[in-house]
Amino acid sequence: MIYDSNNVFAKIIRGEITVQKIYEDENILAFHDISKAAPIHALVIPKGEFKNFSDFVAKETSEKISNFFKKVSEIAALLEADKSGFRLISNIGSDAHQTVPHFHVHILAGKKMGSLISSDNQLR
Repeated sequence: MIYDSNNVFAKIIRGEITVQKIYEDENILAFHDISKAAPIHALVIPKGEFKNFSDFVAKETSEKISNFFKKVSEIAALLEADKSGFRLISNIGSDAHQTVPHFHVHILAGKKMGSLISSDNQLR
């Protein structure tokens, strides 16, 4: 699968679509999700052409991978998501309901969330 340079996150990175930015540097952009699933719902994306998490770790340097996740933690703290807990989600592929073919991490917080796996180990 070839990276789709016309996906919505690529357009956001190029400045063709405006977002409410939380953080930005030369490699990373974080912004508020317009379809909030929790009171705090941010998206963090690398600025390179990465289709999903697996593509990101296969193509990027260890230093940039580490930096990305350190920044995710810093952004969660900036949003005060770390006060009572937060969830990180990255959907990979159609079975996981990845809707934008660009690697991204969701930071969700600000309310109690149910478990992802029930007591009988079935995904919910």
